[in-house]
Amino acid sequence: MTKAEIKKDSPGIFVPPPLVYVVVFLLSVLIQNMVPLDRSFFYSTIAANLGIVLILVSVVFCITAFIQFLRSKNSIVPLRAASSLQTHGIYSLTRNPMYFGLLMLYLGIAVTKGNWWTLMLTPLLILIMQVFIIRREEAYLERAFGQEYNNYKKRVRRWI
Repeated sequence: MTKAEIKKDSPGIFVPPPLVYVVVFLLSVLIQNMVPLDRSFFYSTIAANLGIVLILVSVVFCITAFIQFLRSKNSIVPLRAASSLQTHGIYSLTRNPMYFGLLMLYLGIAVTKGNWWTLMLTPLLILIMQVFIIRREEAYLERAFGQEYNNYKKRVRRWI
């Protein structure tokens, strides 16, 4: 694929990925209002500390990935074409540090706000991200970067 073709190509994602996390979270809040589950665990010190740790992990992954994108002058918006393949730094631990970071934020908020439904919808959230976002991005990256991306996929896991 030529550089001009890569610039015209894109992952074909039309919904910003953070919006997926927000929609699933809001759905969990709606379900909690309709079918309330006991929230007493979430008022414990263990839950508070776990929530803080998850949110801090989220911040580390998201900010580190964001800084790496800025330094490489690559588009952080998955609706646009990539100008380079990220494989070093935080991207040597996970192919999707921003999505992993958003997942940690989602879980951290679930624990700090006390909603079992948010936790129970986590597999649905991961499935939606895998099928409608990540697979499209991976297909695009394979088209754009070919064997370089395939070699990267062999070395680094999708999530962590």
